[in-house]
Amino acid sequence: MASRDDTLAHIEQYVAEDATLTSARRAGQQADIGPIGAASGAVLRFLAAAIGARAVVEVGTGCGSSGIWLLRGMRPDGILTSVDVEPEYQESAREAYRSAGFPANRARLIQGNALEVLPRLTDSAYDLVFVDAVRTEYPRFLAEALRLLRSGGVVVFNNALDATPLSDGPLSASDPATSAAREVGQLVREDDTLMPLLLPVGEGLLAAILTPPTSE
Repeated sequence: MASRDDTLAHIEQYVAEDATLTSARRAGQQADIGPIGAASGAVLRFLAAAIGARAVVEVGTGCGSSGIWLLRGMRPDGILTSVDVEPEYQESAREAYRSAGFPANRARLIQGNALEVLPRLTDSAYDLVFVDAVRTEYPRFLAEALRLLRSGGVVVFNNALDATPLSDGPLSASDPATSAAREVGQLVREDDTLMPLLLPVGEGLLAAILTPPTSE
């Protein structure tokens, strides 16, 4: 029987990266920003395609690997809005999108603090929001994502394995990032308007569908 590590390795290898994705991921690794792997990217592409995403928000542009996966799942006329505080990362991402064959008008890159940028975006206008940024801000990003999403839209958080409802021992104390991940996991799990799913790929993806309101 395969070990858990062997199984996860097979999952990572099931969908292979092409040269453009590999280059973008390696650029992210060199910048020490933890780019997503192929399995997590395949999930993003799958979700974007499954809901016919035309408008997507990405919090944390990185060097472009996650944006390529998202764009490859989105509709041909879809636009990715990606926010990052680091302009040099966005320059790398812009080059990665170009190398992947996407015209410049498919991606709107906004440089700035996401918690200042997201409130300026239109309510209920987006199909998918992907968050891969500072984990201590995840609960605040969730609130913004729920405002931005249309009914039936999907929010996804990366680095979410700590969102599991595990109890700490009496003498242990979670670091702020772990505490925030657990908080957002609880918020998603307890919100009746959300249909959640925690996927054990990469460092974990927490996804949730914003369900349509039920008629009385």
